[in-house]
Amino acid sequence: MISIIIPVLNESENIVKLLAHLSNMSSAQNSTEIIVVDGGSADGTAQLVADFSEKKGLPVLLITSEKGRAKQMNAGAKKATGEVLYFLHADSFPPKDFDRYIKASLNEGADAGSFRMKFDSNHPVLKVSQWFTKFNYKFCRGGDQSLFVKKEVFEQLQGYKESFIIYEDCEFIGRIYDDYTFTVINAILTTSARKYRNNGTVTLQYHFTVIHLKKLFGASAESLSSYYQKHIAS
Repeated sequence: MISIIIPVLNESENIVKLLAHLSNMSSAQNSTEIIVVDGGSADGTAQLVADFSEKKGLPVLLITSEKGRAKQMNAGAKKATGEVLYFLHADSFPPKDFDRYIKASLNEGADAGSFRMKFDSNHPVLKVSQWFTKFNYKFCRGGDQSLFVKKEVFEQLQGYKESFIIYEDCEFIGRIYDDYTFTVINAILTTSARKYRNNGTVTLQYHFTVIHLKKLFGASAESLSSYYQKHIAS
């Protein structure tokens, strides 16, 4: 079984679309469970999840945790019953038969992996950024691409480091690359460019580059979070 874990915070705009997408795009041959982890939404996200599950007859486990994506994803992993954990952002939409792709990659020897990614924008900066996601290097990875990982590997690495308010995905993926087999599936996941639209595409790409460089040169989780809070709008 694949346990799909979706951390949410005020995602009323996307969550129903994503749940419907997952239902429509999963293959009939593989079983999945969906766990939505709410970090304290105030926009009705939790009720939308409950209503969707009831109306569509699709079992969705809704749990709550402290705010913070790392904390929420760890909380979801603790509730997961699947042998594979699939971490997915609420505004990222995986390709058709995504579960079949994941199972095939695991059967071929992968311990973890992600999909190639494209943005729902034609901005040239984002076209360049998404082009790099086809390469299997840790510096080309990010949480928007989604992440599947064997549960035993997740537990051996002790999950996400909750001290990281941002960069938690990259930090964890980096540890996977260090000791396990990571694959990039040659199928396209589509993610929202809303944060780029809110901050300005070039401006946000600059700040993300600074954050990557700061981490490369040893910046602490607190330092990265402080920079993000100062320069990037939610």
